[in-house]
Amino acid sequence: MTLDLPDPDPNLVAAIAYRAGDDVDTLLADFGEALVRAGTKVGGIVQRNSKDGNGKLCGMQAIDLMTGRAIGISQSLGSGSSACKLDSAGLAEASRAVQSAVDADLELIIVNKFSKQEAGGHGLRSEIADAIQSGRPLLTAVPASCLEAWTEFTGDRGTMLLCSRAVVENWWREVSTRQASVHGAASSQPDPRRAT
Repeated sequence: MTLDLPDPDPNLVAAIAYRAGDDVDTLLADFGEALVRAGTKVGGIVQRNSKDGNGKLCGMQAIDLMTGRAIGISQSLGSGSSACKLDSAGLAEASRAVQSAVDADLELIIVNKFSKQEAGGHGLRSEIADAIQSGRPLLTAVPASCLEAWTEFTGDRGTMLLCSRAVVENWWREVSTRQASVHGAASSQPDPRRAT
């Protein structure tokens, strides 16, 4: 399914392209949480991972940026397992957090990933579509293996970013400055409904 978008500003939809070994979860979580601390109206979810004593991934939480609430999104498959399974109840909660962000008056929506689940038509795909269609800036991350599905999903609209905090911060600085000037210009225009 390709989104039917009314020619949005391509810079409002940004995806961090990452490869195995890139710590995109920490990058997005640190960036999103820094914006919250700075007073930016940001919502959506970022992911925090926990590791065992051997450095092996043992848990994943989605952090709701509007509330700070941690939502468990993985199920342990036991000590002998080398994988994890996504928790459907946790994903449903994460979905509600993203939808709350879409429905709120925010400056930025972050959705941690457009990955295998979303590429296959599941996961947070519809919430990402709603975020894009809201017209507000959206930031997500896309693994190299899903870039083709992302491009098809967005109709090749949007901006691809390198997996670098400096690149993401520069993108946000440009977008937020442009958004502020657009909103400032709109609020300084006289209301045509008022007689002078």
